[in-house]
Order: sequence, then C-alpha cells, then structure tokens
Amino acid sequence: MRLVDLIAGARPNFMKIAPIIDALKAAMTHGSSLRYRLIHTGQHYDRAMSRGFFEQLGIPVPNINLEVGSGTQAEQTANIMMRYEKVLLQQKSALCLVVGDVTSTMACAIVARKLGVPVAHVEGGIRSGDWTMPEEINRVVTDSITNWFFTTSETANENLRQSGVMDDRIFFVGNTMIDTLLKQIPDLRPPVFWSELGLQPGQYFVVTLHRPANVDGEQQLLRLLHAIAKGAGGLPVVFPVHPRTAKNLRELDVEIPCLHCVDPQGYREFNYLVQHARGVITDSGGITEETTVLGVPCLTLRDNTERPETVTIGTNELIGTNPDNLAPAMARLLHGRWKQGSIPDKWDGHAAERIVAELERLLV
Repeated sequence: MRLVDLIAGARPNFMKIAPIIDALKAAMTHGSSLRYRLIHTGQHYDRAMSRGFFEQLGIPVPNINLEVGSGTQAEQTANIMMRYEKVLLQQKSALCLVVGDVTSTMACAIVARKLGVPVAHVEGGIRSGDWTMPEEINRVVTDSITNWFFTTSETANENLRQSGVMDDRIFFVGNTMIDTLLKQIPDLRPPVFWSELGLQPGQYFVVTLHRPANVDGEQQLLRLLHAIAKGAGGLPVVFPVHPRTAKNLRELDVEIPCLHCVDPQGYREFNYLVQHARGVITDSGGITEETTVLGVPCLTLRDNTERPETVTIGTNELIGTNPDNLAPAMARLLHGRWKQGSIPDKWDGHAAERIVAELERLLV
C-alpha cells in the first residue's frame, strides 16, 4: 500500500481535489495499491459552505480535519504546520499531494519535505508576477520544494523550466478544476432567486469581487459597482457577495440600480449563473478558467493574471482595476464584439486520470 495525503484547505481546493479522489477510487477498483488520506486543514472555516461543496462534488468525509479556523496569515500557517506535523509523525505517507495556491498548500508542503515525504503540486508553475498577492508567495515557496509538478498549461511548464526544474519532474496533465466542471454541467441548477429576480439566459451579468485592492477601500468598491451597473445597459447584475465584501457594503449602506447582492452560492448554482450569463466580471483566477470552457465573456478586474491562457486562448480579458475601463469593455460585449475564444489543450475532463497514472508510475 502506498498512502497519498490529499490536502484541501479552502473552497478552491475542493473543486481541484474531487476528481483526483474519483480517479484514485477507480484505480483502486482495478487493483491499484495506491490509497489516499483526505486531510481538510479547516483553513476555510465556514462549516455550512464547506459541507455543501463536499456534498455537491461527492467528496467523502475527510479522514482528518485539522480544524485550524481563522487567523492571520502567520497564525494559519503555523497552526496548519503544527497539526499536520503531528499527523505525519503518527503515520507517515508516501506522498503529500497539494493543490492550488492557498496557505494550506504551502504549509503542508513545507512540513512534508522536512519530514522526508515527497511533495506533488497540482497546478504547479503558474505565476502572476504580483508579489502583493499572498497566493503568489504560496506558489513560489511551494514550487521551490516540490518534487513533481502536475501542470495546467505550457506557460506553467516554461515558468518551471526557467526556475531550473528539469522536464522529468514536470507532467502536463490539464486542469482538474475543469474535470469537475465538465462532470457537473448536467447537474447545474438555477439558484432559488432565479425566478424572483426575473433572470433570463444571456440577459444578466455576474460579478465576483474579493481581492483587497478592489474591496477594501470603500471609494474603489463603490466606483467599481457603479461602473458595472452603468455599463450593464439596464440588465440585472447578480453579485454573490464574499464575506469580506459584505461587511464593507453594510458599512456603506448604499443602493445601486440593477445590482442584486446575494449570498455566496453552492457550486452548481453559481456555475449555472456563470453558464447562462451575458458576461462575468471578476477578480478571481479560477472563474476565468470556467468562463473560458463555458464560452462566456469574462472581464477580469486585475492588472495581471497567473492564468494567461484564459486571455491568449480563452474568453477572458484583463481590464485592470480602474473603473473607467469598464464602460468601453462592457459596451463591446453588449454589442457582440467580444472575442470567441477556445479551450486550452488538455482541459478535457481527464486531468485527474493522467495524474493518477503518473502517481502509479512514480510511487508503485
């Protein structure tokens, strides 16, 4: 038996880990000696939201929950490291498999390597070049100590090569987040407010904002929301509000025409909204991947992206954080002048199967 620790800590991790669990289960039914131990660090501490995602994506109850909860970056990192170290000291695994770029990714990778456990990084090699983002630091630190990299694009492969990683440690497998999306498309469903808001396919926008540069300063947040509402041409704008942003909005106590603030949505409900939207306005990286595969126009309110293939190949465009940039971009979209886009190589729903095949070769 070869035990693989699967590390999940925050909402983005769940979508990336679910298909890997499915692929490992399938391999086990065919006689594989690989086994897995799902470790939820508890970095994402909204129990109701975590439970809903686990149920919708078919993720089993974690074998171990470190329950680190909230805290500063340093507090969370330290708590994850101390608690995961105890797990490995009790039973060492053959591999620590981390996904994405959250605090849990970096913290567990460090602990594993220090205890002599090799690390595999799913979504390794992506870079924004923006060191003001905690995620960028997590990516660089994790990749600096990773043994094997499972990548989503040739750009990520080249980033790793430029940092000195040899090709025999890089495995271009595709995107497990897209594995989840393609599997879930038949089960996507409208949210409970769909009829209440009178939403119609192609006749509304979806907005997500959570990065400090966009939501922490009240003037910037208000300028963005007013610009989005004005650029929407009278169409409804649905805004599932991140907890950080909800707090700021409550303090502002303002009403913006056609803007509908709703609670954070489950995976199936949110992606139903995305699938049928006229366009999506976001500062998230992961959502730009989903819009690219769904063929939905995406406007990213950032000056950089760690997923450049969504711009060069997909439906995404970097708009920047200046609200004045929204009007001309949304006008192009509303007048049907948005680029078509296509789907990047190997974003085909089989990335997790390729990962498990490589794990068989590397570990068994």
